[in-house]
Amino acid sequence: MADEPLPKHTPDDESGVPAPTPQADDATPTPEAGANGVAASGGGVRAGDGADASDAGEPAPAAVPLASPKAVAVVGDDAVPDPAHDVEQRKREAGVDHRFPFGRPGAPLGAHPFRFGFTAALGVITAWMLVRSITNAKSVLIMIVVALFLAVGLNPAVERLKRLGLSRGWAVAVVFLGVLLFFAGFVASLIPPLTEQVTKLVQNIPDYITQLQNNRRIADWDRRYHLLEQAQKKISEPGFQTDLLNRLYDAGKVALSGTFQTLTVLILTLYFLSSLPQIKTFAYQLAPRSRRARVALLGDEILERIGGYVAGQFTIAFIAGLTSYVFLEIMGVPYALALALIVAVTDLIPLVGATIGAVIVCLVVFLTGSTYEGIAAVVFYVIYQQVENYLVYPRVMKRTVDVAPAVTIVAALVGGTLLGVVGALIAIPTAAAIALLIREVVLPRQEQQ
Repeated sequence: MADEPLPKHTPDDESGVPAPTPQADDATPTPEAGANGVAASGGGVRAGDGADASDAGEPAPAAVPLASPKAVAVVGDDAVPDPAHDVEQRKREAGVDHRFPFGRPGAPLGAHPFRFGFTAALGVITAWMLVRSITNAKSVLIMIVVALFLAVGLNPAVERLKRLGLSRGWAVAVVFLGVLLFFAGFVASLIPPLTEQVTKLVQNIPDYITQLQNNRRIADWDRRYHLLEQAQKKISEPGFQTDLLNRLYDAGKVALSGTFQTLTVLILTLYFLSSLPQIKTFAYQLAPRSRRARVALLGDEILERIGGYVAGQFTIAFIAGLTSYVFLEIMGVPYALALALIVAVTDLIPLVGATIGAVIVCLVVFLTGSTYEGIAAVVFYVIYQQVENYLVYPRVMKRTVDVAPAVTIVAALVGGTLLGVVGALIAIPTAAAIALLIREVVLPRQEQQ
């Protein structure tokens, strides 16, 4: 019948599969929808989609596999790249910016008994290995400490040259050239007298032996104890020459090692002196941000006191050397310049340095001059040391380091006992730094409690 309406056919009647929901023209597919309308996160289907497919009696559509299943992680319904494979994701998760080019520091790990025990055991092992490393590298560490100490001490001279208009590079070059000239002059003044004295000793050995043989007291001792015969037997022994050669070889090694260490200290001093501002800035950045300004102020004061101490020591040594040179020239002692330089160098050692230099000079005067000249040298150095210990040294150190005389003596004794000459050199500025920290940090906290 033509007037009878035709039945409406739906897609369900023909295929049994529900028709897809039509989308608007301006609608865009969501990120989680794939080509077949299946969620693409993780390479599977969502729980709701799987249930609908089962209810319709049809198998679930196959998921679209990803190119690298290990390169993503599922966060909600989004596929996030794994930072182990994706560099950009690695930077985003680490929070890389201009302040933290390697990412922001993470939160500290929580406390756990196993983690605490493992950390404690690791700390003990690390401390033990650190102690062993310091013991094995003691000589190298001492050279580094001496070089850093000299660099800090020479820095005030560099700063003065900078205030005169020189750049830091040229100021460092000028100061270091002065140090090299001092060492070169010291070595050049010692080589001629040493060479001459050794040559004279070798030439006069036969005369010395003849004088010993003709001496009545020596002849009497030789008749009683057969000294010359025993000496000849000792020299004739096969092991005597070998032992003498070994001792000479050891002395040569010590001299070569001392020369190498001196050159190493000079090179390290140059590097430390040229990069001292960067070293200070890096050290200050290790302090917490809230305390960095105060730490920097205290650090600058400590470094200034160390520089003042070194300048004061050089001033005292210069006075001692100049006074000795004038006295030796008046007395007519040979090699007065070399002996004065020896006094100046040994005077850099606190407490005992001046005595060591005075003993060396007095022995040389006794050997090269008359007995009266030797006695005059002893009297001169006894008087000069009293003047230096009670007038020059306290005044200079009070202005540069501001340390009590008793603290100076105790610090020098303790430092010399622990590290020898190096310990005695750095003991007084170390005591000055400790005194400053006690006065500015410890005492105010005690007053607040």
